[in-house]
Amino acid sequence: MDFKSIFWDDVVEGQELPTLSKEVTATTIVAGAFASRDLMPIHHDRDFANKQGAPDIFLNILTIGGWAGNFLTSWSGPEGELKHLEIKLGMPCFPGNTMNWQGKVVKKFVDGKEHLVDIEYNATIPLGSLCRGKATLALPTKKAGGK
Repeated sequence: MDFKSIFWDDVVEGQELPTLSKEVTATTIVAGAFASRDLMPIHHDRDFANKQGAPDIFLNILTIGGWAGNFLTSWSGPEGELKHLEIKLGMPCFPGNTMNWQGKVVKKFVDGKEHLVDIEYNATIPLGSLCRGKATLALPTKKAGGK
């Protein structure tokens, strides 16, 4: 993975972010649920999930939010700062699914001393959209490396 920062000066509206793909396993789902202290059995107990009508365990919202943040900050680099994140949930993500994260810069602007970009993103899985939303990131500028 490249840990180079993206500079606000180099970003253009309409620019697409590189796709991030992630294979989801049962371990991914269970680890995410436990790391976020979500002990709801539907995220770690297949029998319980089946009794609730789900074919298997599935990702929880906090894990999905973590992946959204990872997608955005992997693009921005270590100096990018996530300022705002909206998440609209879609279809559930089960073991064996692949998440494909895509995004696009929809606005580039300055607010006070911060150089910001708005990103619209979507994560898809075989059933359709896992989640979609909008985020705002502050990026460094080439002028003295500041934000």
